[in-house]
Amino acid sequence: MSEHAHPSRALYLVIFAALIVGTCLTWGIAFKDLGIWNPVVALTIAVIKATLVILYFMHVRYSNKLTIVTVCAGFFWLLILISLSLSDYLSRSWSLQ
Repeated sequence: MSEHAHPSRALYLVIFAALIVGTCLTWGIAFKDLGIWNPVVALTIAVIKATLVILYFMHVRYSNKLTIVTVCAGFFWLLILISLSLSDYLSRSWSLQ
């Protein structure tokens, strides 16, 4: 069995602290009125947090290329589903006019 590089305990604590800061930012931004930009900011923070979890806590950063391609394909599929759902949601008011 080959040895894989794993992150140190200090890196885990840094990533954990970044996730806590991201959670506090998400909570704080929920009380600010940014108009149409509220969901954009919240989703951007969520994507950054999800990326940190996938890369470090799920060890994708230290995995082989097939695992990385599989994760990227999953993210691409998620983007397709979100785009289709949002396009449907945003176009619903068009038929009322």
